[in-house]
Amino acid sequence: MCFRLNTASATDCSMSSGTDDDKEDESPQREANPATVPISRDRLPIVYRPEYGVKFLGLQKLHPFDAAKGGNIYRLLKTNGLIRNDEDVYAPDEITPEELLEVHTKRYMDSLKWSLNVAKIAEIPPLLFVPNCFVQRSYLRPMRFQTSGSMLAARAALQSGLGWAINLGGGFHHCSADRGGGFCPYADITLTVKMLQTSGNGIDRILIVDLDAHQGNGYERDLMHDAGVFILDMYNYRIYPRDHTAKLAIRRAVELKPHTDDAEYLRKLRNCLQRSLAEFEPNFIIYNAGTDILKGDPLGLLDITPEGVIERDEFVFRCAQERSIPVVMLLSGGYLRSSARVIASSILNLRDKALLPMVE
Repeated sequence: MCFRLNTASATDCSMSSGTDDDKEDESPQREANPATVPISRDRLPIVYRPEYGVKFLGLQKLHPFDAAKGGNIYRLLKTNGLIRNDEDVYAPDEITPEELLEVHTKRYMDSLKWSLNVAKIAEIPPLLFVPNCFVQRSYLRPMRFQTSGSMLAARAALQSGLGWAINLGGGFHHCSADRGGGFCPYADITLTVKMLQTSGNGIDRILIVDLDAHQGNGYERDLMHDAGVFILDMYNYRIYPRDHTAKLAIRRAVELKPHTDDAEYLRKLRNCLQRSLAEFEPNFIIYNAGTDILKGDPLGLLDITPEGVIERDEFVFRCAQERSIPVVMLLSGGYLRSSARVIASSILNLRDKALLPMVE
């Protein structure tokens, strides 16, 4: 597969230019992959499986990321009747090494065979001392399922006829083809973009709406020169990663100060998203819906309320629905235990506002 690697950047909505020797626990070869799981209008385009959860003897608690967030959201959606049974939703297969190599370099993939390198990406130093086979099973394998889930969700949004899909995971926006970081080991957004562009469905104008509190530097580096992708990135510019090179890929940047509140946040989002849609006229939207914007989040350092998150998601989905643009939502960051309940409440609000067309 031959990939082209968007130019220009902006601020505030303006336009501008200790290791071990254990090797990777290889998963068995399979015929199934994200591109072959059947899409049906009879299923709810929510993507999840229990293997999303990261568990390695409690070490995951050393990082503020809620490793059980997807499962907690799934249970809340079942309790509130959106999901009736497990067969209603899509369960992705684990992405294979060969599929990952469509974007990732072999050098980077090989680097994940060393626990030291994975410990740096996961930001959990004690992982350095964990045998890599265990790191593969307990951390990287769940992330491979979530990566496959992002690609499957994009296909479901495009092919189900419903025009939307939600992956209860993914959104690893700090990972690029040759470098991971910020708890992001695989470039699921880049992989999803490339899959859509080669899908044969005429997807040639993809708008990435990244509303995680952090700059999405990973896919920005990968898509730097791809004119078929327009990046709207709205982030706290005083926190990680402060990647000025990656910023050159952003077509509309909204740089927020710490402790930005609902009123300012939503005003800037409405203005910049509407301008981006009018200018670029996308035919697909990837929505990176991080909840680390919530007040009290230890990493995002913004002051958005749960009501603000719900209004944010509603606005993005309403814009997509009014223009008949398929949209896939990825969960990305969110480091409060309350994030799962906020996300579930937001998804249920989208249902109640008729912004999630349902299966017949």
